[in-house]
Amino acid sequence: MTTSKLISEKEDPIADVIFGVAATSILELENHDLLEGYNPEGLDRLDSKFKDEDNDPVLWTGDDAYVAAIAVNTAELEAEGLDVPESYDDLLDPQYEDMIIMSNPASAGTSYLTISSFLQFTDEDDGWNYMDDLHKNINQYVHSGSKPAKDVARGEFPIGLTFAYPVVQEIEKGAPVELILPEEGSGWEIEANALVKKPEIKDAAKTFLDWAISDSALEEYHKNHGVIGADIGTEAAEGYPDNMLDQMIANDLSWAGESRDELIDEWIDRYDGKSAEEDED
Repeated sequence: MTTSKLISEKEDPIADVIFGVAATSILELENHDLLEGYNPEGLDRLDSKFKDEDNDPVLWTGDDAYVAAIAVNTAELEAEGLDVPESYDDLLDPQYEDMIIMSNPASAGTSYLTISSFLQFTDEDDGWNYMDDLHKNINQYVHSGSKPAKDVARGEFPIGLTFAYPVVQEIEKGAPVELILPEEGSGWEIEANALVKKPEIKDAAKTFLDWAISDSALEEYHKNHGVIGADIGTEAAEGYPDNMLDQMIANDLSWAGESRDELIDEWIDRYDGKSAEEDED
């Protein structure tokens, strides 16, 4: 929605700053020549995944990341005599037939980061073949990115494909849930910031971007997301392992952004028959 609004205003931009928008959407704006380069203070300490490496000055910087993960209800798995999966490949085991819940990437952006990672582990053909096999064990595709974690925590399903943050939330509530970071690595998406290209950009806009990657801002992101763009000396957020940046795959954000519509259309053609009608938390 933010992206389409900015594109519609291209000839007479209103906003000066884009804040907390998915990096794949930021890259779409770059394709429309809507971004102004700026190197905010503290840029050098950002991990390479969290900044534009193709331009100087950079066109965008990232604050925090959503990282794909598997949620498992250990009590339910034990009751069913099932193994705890440690990888995406494990999820293809027939023992999990009809026991996995996942979000629909057409309605949950955090699910798109999962399917785009499947297509990048080897090649697209292998990725679709993997999802064909996974589909056999999927019970349903829901329309909220966090719902698989919530449903797993309630014991409605033993396994859910989701992202790390809502799993950690359920663990903190005392649910018998374990966060599994798959052995293959995890797809991810970044919340990113940029300047809008326009004849006059307020100085305050650049000051804001300086603050957006400052230690004080990153400390706040760290409390809620666990995965931030720079090492600022904080311990891993509760419930997260120390190696979250290492867990993040070599993600081609440009490809993921440019391919989104095509890949989602293909996904719908193949798998939408198991999508839930609507979500109720």
